[in-house]
Amino acid sequence: VVLSLLALPLVFPFGPLVWGLAVVAAVLAGSYPFFKRFFAIPQAYLGIAFGFGIPMGFAALTDTVPLSAWIMLLANIFWTVAYDTEYAMVDRDDDLKIGIRTSAITFGRYDVLAVMGCYAISLLLLVWAFAREGLSSWYWVGIVLAAGVAVYHYVLIRHRTREGCFAAFNHNNWFGAAVFLGVLLGVFFK
Repeated sequence: VVLSLLALPLVFPFGPLVWGLAVVAAVLAGSYPFFKRFFAIPQAYLGIAFGFGIPMGFAALTDTVPLSAWIMLLANIFWTVAYDTEYAMVDRDDDLKIGIRTSAITFGRYDVLAVMGCYAISLLLLVWAFAREGLSSWYWVGIVLAAGVAVYHYVLIRHRTREGCFAAFNHNNWFGAAVFLGVLLGVFFK
């Protein structure tokens, strides 16, 4: 609460659209911890909460939230489900004991397939958003690299070992870094 109040002045320079989105973001962030008790895939809600900065960023810069922003938010949700399911696979036994619901429990024996499907959907949604925005071919470098990271994660999680799943979760920053590299290359080499 203290950190949220300290961050609140960051939205003051922007318009009413950003202020409204900030309220939604605060509600999402504040309500997320309760979703593990009753929502079968709380990682999806986490993805919404984590990714809500995407429409806020568009609103701050353009005073609008185009379809591409919502597509990117959806891509973020699927990415979050992918990497947080990898983490949930580590804690599955403990979560079952204490009654917390997670995507790893919900997906059951299809957890690896679900993780890889979420990575694929996330990448396809990013391709769609990038295509809608008419971005240069340099952006695709990031998509290809991120796909390579996702394949590596399959190698890590396919046997469902705690060590492999945790390594994949910890390695997820490279998925995001690959996408970011594509964006960076696209900006500098139009």
